[in-house]
Amino acid sequence: MTDLRLIAGAQEFRARLETDLAPSTCAAFLKQLPFESKIIHVRWSGEGVWMPLGDLDFGVGFENNTCYPQPGQLILYPGDVSETEVLLAYGYVNFASKAGQLSGNHFMTVTDGLQHLADLGRKTLWEGAQPIRIETA
Repeated sequence: MTDLRLIAGAQEFRARLETDLAPSTCAAFLKQLPFESKIIHVRWSGEGVWMPLGDLDFGVGFENNTCYPQPGQLILYPGDVSETEVLLAYGYVNFASKAGQLSGNHFMTVTDGLQHLADLGRKTLWEGAQPIRIETA
């Protein structure tokens, strides 16, 4: 199973898990499904939304990690110098926090609805937190 459905705000997207590139992260995330949270707009990173997850431990290290996720890529920061989080890029992102530059595991990619990501990002920026649910397709 690698196909997922993301419902964020009023938008719906399809995505695939990057099981070949980040097998441990994908396996750990699958255990969390259905995954429900709120997305808020990033503060330092650019054009993205994120789900702050505090000290939630996915039990993974870094794999397939990047500082520059592309639009439609989701990355998991497993925690260390900053809190655990999932970030969804909708435009240019240089992943960082108040602690400085970070990198996260690219583990999921939006495959359908990419053209609506910027709308979701702007809505989150101007209207505040939006609900998100990630489930099997």
